[in-house]
Amino acid sequence: SRVVAVTRAGIDKVRDSGRDRAPFLLRVRDRDGGERSVLARAVIDASGTVGRPNPIGSGGIPAIGERDSWDRIHYGVPDVLNRDRWRYAGKRVLVIGSGDSAFNALLHLITLKEEEPATEIIWAVRKPVDQISFGGGENDALPERGALGMRVQAIVESGQVMLVPGFRMTRIETSVAGVLASSDEDTLPPVDEVIAVTGYRPDLEMLREVRLSLDSAIESPADLAPLIDPNLHSCGTVRPHGAAELAHPEEDFYIAGMKSYGRAPTFLMLTGYEQVRSIVAAIDGDWDAARDVQLVLPETGVCSTGNQGLVLSVPGNGPARESTGGGCCGSS
Repeated sequence: SRVVAVTRAGIDKVRDSGRDRAPFLLRVRDRDGGERSVLARAVIDASGTVGRPNPIGSGGIPAIGERDSWDRIHYGVPDVLNRDRWRYAGKRVLVIGSGDSAFNALLHLITLKEEEPATEIIWAVRKPVDQISFGGGENDALPERGALGMRVQAIVESGQVMLVPGFRMTRIETSVAGVLASSDEDTLPPVDEVIAVTGYRPDLEMLREVRLSLDSAIESPADLAPLIDPNLHSCGTVRPHGAAELAHPEEDFYIAGMKSYGRAPTFLMLTGYEQVRSIVAAIDGDWDAARDVQLVLPETGVCSTGNQGLVLSVPGNGPARESTGGGCCGSS
């Protein structure tokens, strides 16, 4: 079952009269396609963002031809070694993205390449080479993430992956030769499959009848936006926040978890747990507990505004340069 719409029972978004007394009405669609209504006193939307991947085109819109090439593009990390193996074994594969999801996709493809040597991997990122971050390595406050970055750095430096930095996709098309991805300046070699790990954005369609206060750029709750703006913050520099910052004009309605961060790719699950604790306290009327938000986040590696990233040395890209810590925990 999934929620497809949220409103106030019998009251649309425009109407004021009786709004504060009406329960929420959630329209739920069951697996068999049937629909039903559920009434609720309060609503916490923690539906996440993975159902709404970012397009691979630069500028936040689909590349020309992206929609027509949907059958050759997988958004998110595919099951390369099992269910989706047939799509990638012995093929030339293009991975687009520079976050942890891209790292996982690359490592799975490398494992596949060891078993199927004909497999070729191209990795295209929008960042120039001196801004590609592999995390904090052994000093990363999240050890598994640090190890993940170190492994990807090693395979790139070994030449097992063709790295294409500074690539901003504008067009993708399928030809006899394969799938061709182009920027304004260059066209990559034809590939058989594309893995797009370029992050996600919130799906707000089901909330059209709810009164929201969202930041115009980040699409997070307006009061939260200055605390998580990825132009200023990484996941380790976000200040503790809870129900007060997550509230909307619609009383007793909250967006929590990854969806609360809108387009910011800096969310950590620990943040979401504390968000929900605070929200539940607020719904229960305990605002002292709701405001007592206690959150300690890692501040090293990619979750730092300092230049603590790993050093990248890629054949053909000149001398090694230090990567900045500007990236963070999600896909960018």
